[in-house]
Amino acid sequence: MNLWQKAIEDAVQKTKANIGKFSGLFPHVSENGKYILNDNCDWTEGFWSGMLWLCYEHTKDEAFREAAVWTVESFKKRLEAHRVLDHHDIGFLYSLSAKAQWIIERDPAAKQLALEAADVMMRRWRPKGRYIQAWGLEGDPENGGRIIIDCMMNLPLLYWAYEQTGNKEYLDVAVTHADKSRRFLVRGDDSSFHTFYFDQETGESLRGGTHQGYRDASTWTRGQAWGIYGFALSYRYTKNPLYLETSRRMARYFLERLPEDDVVYWDFDAPVTPETKRDSSASAIASAGLVELLSHLNAEDADRAFLEDGLHRSMKSLVENYSTIGQPDAEGLLEHGSYSVRGGSAPDDYMIWGDYYYLEALLRMEKGITGYWHERS
Repeated sequence: MNLWQKAIEDAVQKTKANIGKFSGLFPHVSENGKYILNDNCDWTEGFWSGMLWLCYEHTKDEAFREAAVWTVESFKKRLEAHRVLDHHDIGFLYSLSAKAQWIIERDPAAKQLALEAADVMMRRWRPKGRYIQAWGLEGDPENGGRIIIDCMMNLPLLYWAYEQTGNKEYLDVAVTHADKSRRFLVRGDDSSFHTFYFDQETGESLRGGTHQGYRDASTWTRGQAWGIYGFALSYRYTKNPLYLETSRRMARYFLERLPEDDVVYWDFDAPVTPETKRDSSASAIASAGLVELLSHLNAEDADRAFLEDGLHRSMKSLVENYSTIGQPDAEGLLEHGSYSVRGGSAPDDYMIWGDYYYLEALLRMEKGITGYWHERS
């Protein structure tokens, strides 16, 4: 059994054990080695659903399918109640739950739920500024003009909705937002702002900033990882070479700044001391994004060897130095993730999104099982 296979089997066993431990609730981040659970009211619940679908695809164990289908029903109720959906993370929630069920089983009700979720996300579109508002209600004085790099991973829900319906409005919104993100969130040196502000009335660009990074002008590592994967997915859907170039550039920036053990700290500009927090989830996201990016590069591509080496080194360190292999009772798959070091929220814990992207990267590398961001050919 090779290293990836060993890590996959460990992840599958822990995920199955967690079905019983979580008792119909959703894991978010951990505290004292235990996942904090909620009843589907945050932005992270889709990652648990996605892990269940991945494990089901890998094992064909009905226990995973039953738990995954239950989560989709929970997402249906959440949408009907419009419960905590006034944000852009609809793609994280519904791509990995309802859309995943559609991709795997061709269930028409799951497809319909995912399309309805895309419509909820479309309500985030602000025509005056021509962007998808990240957080809060329209006109919010602080967040009304704000976009964030994370949204690049939510756009695939809109691209997919266009493919399914032929309604070009989904595509136009996604492309316009991706173009704006490329122009304003990605800096000239290939680093990235976490957030950017626009005048709500005129759409005029105001300033870059951060919400969870070290400072406004720093590069939050998880944000850089969202960009690597998100722009690669925008390329998959549109074949716009500028998106592939942006993903490639952001990936080089990320990999060129890996520390000695190949797993990033929480911000590339944070001073490094023995107490500086890591973010294993950022390295997991970047690794999954690298697999996607590499799938679009030919064998002779000048960057291919560098990117493949960075992917291998990152994943090897995650498995050997950050995973909970050898801890059979652990709930999380990856230690030393950080939610918000800046905000003091779970700065050194399990992150359910870190677990998801780690498992997705492993299964894609070893078994060819992709995630649920796009249809399969």
